[in-house]
Amino acid sequence: MPREGFSRKLLPMLYPRDNAFSDDKILPMNAFWNCCETLLGLGVDPKNLTFVQISVRGIIVFLVALATVRIGHKRSLTRKTPFDALLLVIVAAVLSRAINGSAAFFATLGGGVVLVLLHRLFAFLTFYSHRFGILVKGKPDVIVRNGECDVAMMWRNHISTHDLDEDMRLSAHTDDLSNIRVARIERSGDISFIKK
Repeated sequence: MPREGFSRKLLPMLYPRDNAFSDDKILPMNAFWNCCETLLGLGVDPKNLTFVQISVRGIIVFLVALATVRIGHKRSLTRKTPFDALLLVIVAAVLSRAINGSAAFFATLGGGVVLVLLHRLFAFLTFYSHRFGILVKGKPDVIVRNGECDVAMMWRNHISTHDLDEDMRLSAHTDDLSNIRVARIERSGDISFIKK
Protein backbone atom coordinates (compact mmCIF):
# COMPACT_ATOMS: atom_id res chain seq x y z
CA MET A 1 0.00 0.00 0.00
CA PRO A 2 1.29 3.48 -0.69
CA ARG A 3 2.30 5.31 2.45
CA GLU A 4 0.86 8.66 1.36
CA GLY A 5 -2.73 7.46 1.79
CA PHE A 6 -2.39 6.84 5.54
CA SER A 7 -1.57 9.04 8.48
CA ARG A 8 1.50 8.42 10.64
CA LYS A 9 -0.71 7.23 13.53
CA LEU A 10 -2.13 4.36 11.50
CA LEU A 11 1.28 2.94 10.52
CA PRO A 12 3.52 3.02 13.61
CA MET A 13 4.68 -0.58 13.27
CA LEU A 14 4.97 -0.61 9.47
CA TYR A 15 7.64 2.11 9.53
CA PRO A 16 9.54 1.81 12.86
CA ARG A 17 11.97 4.56 11.86
CA ASP A 18 9.08 7.02 12.13
CA ASN A 19 8.80 6.24 15.85
CA ALA A 20 12.41 7.30 16.38
CA PHE A 21 11.56 10.79 15.20
CA SER A 22 8.49 11.25 17.37
CA ASP A 23 8.46 14.19 19.78
CA ASP A 24 8.27 12.14 22.99
CA LYS A 25 11.52 10.18 22.54
CA ILE A 26 15.18 11.18 22.64
CA LEU A 27 16.98 10.04 19.56
CA PRO A 28 19.81 7.61 20.22
CA MET A 29 22.00 9.66 17.87
CA ASN A 30 21.33 12.82 19.88
CA ALA A 31 22.20 10.98 23.08
CA PHE A 32 25.43 9.76 21.51
CA TRP A 33 26.28 13.28 20.30
CA ASN A 34 25.56 14.77 23.74
CA CYS A 35 27.86 12.17 25.28
CA CYS A 36 30.60 13.08 22.76
CA GLU A 37 30.16 16.78 23.49
CA THR A 38 30.62 16.17 27.20
CA LEU A 39 33.49 13.73 26.80
CA LEU A 40 35.41 15.95 24.36
CA GLY A 41 34.46 19.25 25.97
CA LEU A 42 33.06 20.64 22.72
CA GLY A 43 31.95 24.21 23.19
CA VAL A 44 33.87 24.51 26.47
CA ASP A 45 36.37 27.30 26.99
CA PRO A 46 39.92 25.87 26.55
CA LYS A 47 40.95 26.80 30.09
CA ASN A 48 37.98 24.83 31.48
CA LEU A 49 38.84 21.55 29.76
CA THR A 50 39.39 18.72 32.22
CA PHE A 51 42.24 16.22 32.27
CA VAL A 52 39.93 13.51 30.91
CA GLN A 53 38.68 15.73 28.07
CA ILE A 54 42.21 16.68 27.00
CA SER A 55 43.31 13.05 27.26
CA VAL A 56 40.41 11.80 25.12
CA ARG A 57 41.09 14.59 22.59
CA GLY A 58 44.76 13.57 22.52
CA ILE A 59 43.89 9.92 21.90
CA ILE A 60 41.52 10.82 19.05
CA VAL A 61 44.01 13.25 17.50
CA PHE A 62 46.74 10.60 17.73
CA LEU A 63 44.57 8.02 15.96
CA VAL A 64 43.46 10.49 13.28
CA ALA A 65 47.06 11.65 12.77
CA LEU A 66 48.21 8.05 12.45
CA ALA A 67 45.53 7.30 9.86
CA THR A 68 46.30 10.57 8.07
CA VAL A 69 50.01 9.82 7.87
CA ARG A 70 49.12 6.42 6.42
CA ILE A 71 47.11 8.28 3.75
CA GLY A 72 50.26 10.27 3.08
CA HIS A 73 53.46 8.46 2.33
CA LYS A 74 56.32 7.00 4.34
CA ARG A 75 58.71 9.39 2.65
CA SER A 76 57.05 12.42 4.25
CA LEU A 77 58.13 11.10 7.66
CA THR A 78 61.79 11.00 6.69
CA ARG A 79 61.86 14.76 5.97
CA LYS A 80 63.81 14.32 2.74
CA THR A 81 63.18 17.90 1.65
CA PRO A 82 61.87 21.12 3.24
CA PHE A 83 58.63 20.32 1.39
CA ASP A 84 58.27 17.17 3.54
CA ALA A 85 59.47 18.77 6.78
CA LEU A 86 57.01 21.63 6.32
CA LEU A 87 54.11 19.21 6.23
CA LEU A 88 55.09 17.70 9.57
CA VAL A 89 55.52 21.06 11.27
CA ILE A 90 52.21 22.48 10.02
CA VAL A 91 50.18 19.33 10.68
CA ALA A 92 51.62 19.12 14.21
CA ALA A 93 50.74 22.78 14.84
CA VAL A 94 47.21 22.38 13.47
CA LEU A 95 46.43 19.16 15.33
CA SER A 96 47.79 20.48 18.62
CA ARG A 97 45.05 23.12 18.49
CA ALA A 98 42.46 20.32 18.50
CA ILE A 99 43.96 18.91 21.69
CA ASN A 100 44.24 22.15 23.66
CA GLY A 101 40.82 23.40 22.54
CA SER A 102 42.01 26.65 20.94
CA ALA A 103 40.21 25.74 17.69
CA ALA A 104 37.08 23.80 16.74
CA PHE A 105 37.82 20.10 17.28
CA PHE A 106 36.41 18.42 14.18
CA ALA A 107 37.22 21.31 11.85
CA THR A 108 40.84 21.18 13.00
CA LEU A 109 41.03 17.41 12.42
CA GLY A 110 39.61 17.96 8.94
CA GLY A 111 42.15 20.70 8.27
CA GLY A 112 45.00 18.32 9.15
CA VAL A 113 43.66 15.70 6.76
CA VAL A 114 43.33 18.31 3.99
CA LEU A 115 46.97 19.36 4.47
CA VAL A 116 48.18 15.77 4.12
CA LEU A 117 46.03 15.28 1.01
CA LEU A 118 47.46 18.52 -0.45
CA HIS A 119 50.99 17.27 0.24
CA ARG A 120 50.10 13.99 -1.47
CA LEU A 121 48.73 15.89 -4.49
CA PHE A 122 51.88 18.01 -4.75
CA ALA A 123 54.05 14.88 -4.49
CA PHE A 124 52.01 13.31 -7.29
CA LEU A 125 52.46 16.42 -9.46
CA THR A 126 56.21 16.55 -8.80
CA PHE A 127 56.48 12.94 -9.94
CA TYR A 128 55.05 13.85 -13.34
CA SER A 129 56.47 17.36 -13.71
CA HIS A 130 60.16 17.99 -13.12
CA ARG A 131 59.61 21.77 -13.33
CA PHE A 132 56.96 21.63 -10.64
CA GLY A 133 59.32 19.45 -8.58
CA ILE A 134 62.04 22.09 -8.80
CA LEU A 135 59.55 24.79 -7.85
CA VAL A 136 58.30 22.89 -4.79
CA LYS A 137 61.40 20.96 -3.68
CA GLY A 138 64.28 22.98 -5.12
CA LYS A 139 67.28 21.61 -7.01
CA PRO A 140 70.71 20.33 -6.03
CA ASP A 141 73.73 22.65 -6.28
CA VAL A 142 77.28 21.55 -7.13
CA ILE A 143 79.78 22.88 -4.58
CA VAL A 144 82.85 20.83 -5.54
CA ARG A 145 83.94 19.86 -9.03
CA ASN A 146 87.17 17.87 -9.66
CA GLY A 147 88.55 18.67 -6.21
CA GLU A 148 87.90 22.44 -6.54
CA CYS A 149 85.40 24.28 -4.32
CA ASP A 150 82.81 26.60 -5.82
CA VAL A 151 83.03 29.22 -3.06
CA ALA A 152 80.15 31.32 -4.41
CA MET A 153 77.81 28.30 -4.40
CA MET A 154 79.00 27.32 -0.92
CA TRP A 155 78.30 30.85 0.31
CA ARG A 156 74.86 30.80 -1.31
CA ASN A 157 74.04 27.56 0.52
CA HIS A 158 75.63 28.69 3.81
CA ILE A 159 78.20 25.88 3.76
CA SER A 160 81.57 26.72 5.26
CA THR A 161 84.77 24.85 4.43
CA HIS A 162 84.58 23.36 7.93
CA ASP A 163 81.07 22.03 7.18
CA LEU A 164 82.32 20.58 3.91
CA ASP A 165 85.31 18.94 5.61
CA GLU A 166 83.10 17.43 8.31
CA ASP A 167 80.61 15.98 5.82
CA MET A 168 83.45 14.75 3.63
CA ARG A 169 84.92 12.83 6.58
CA LEU A 170 81.55 11.44 7.68
CA SER A 171 80.04 10.58 4.28
CA ALA A 172 82.95 10.13 1.86
CA HIS A 173 85.38 8.77 4.48
CA THR A 174 88.21 10.97 3.27
CA ASP A 175 89.77 14.24 4.32
CA ASP A 176 91.41 14.97 0.96
CA LEU A 177 89.31 17.22 -1.29
CA SER A 178 91.34 16.19 -4.34
CA ASN A 179 89.70 12.72 -4.06
CA ILE A 180 86.25 14.22 -4.69
CA ARG A 181 85.00 14.43 -8.28
CA VAL A 182 81.63 16.05 -7.45
CA ALA A 183 79.95 17.19 -4.24
CA ARG A 184 76.39 18.46 -4.24
CA ILE A 185 74.04 20.09 -1.77
CA GLU A 186 71.02 17.88 -2.33
CA ARG A 187 67.43 19.08 -2.09
CA SER A 188 67.29 17.64 1.42
CA GLY A 189 70.21 19.83 2.51
CA ASP A 190 72.58 16.86 2.79
CA ILE A 191 75.91 16.92 0.98
CA SER A 192 76.55 13.97 -1.35
CA PHE A 193 79.99 13.04 -2.62
CA ILE A 194 81.17 11.16 -5.70
CA LYS A 195 84.80 10.13 -5.50
CA LYS A 196 87.22 10.09 -8.43
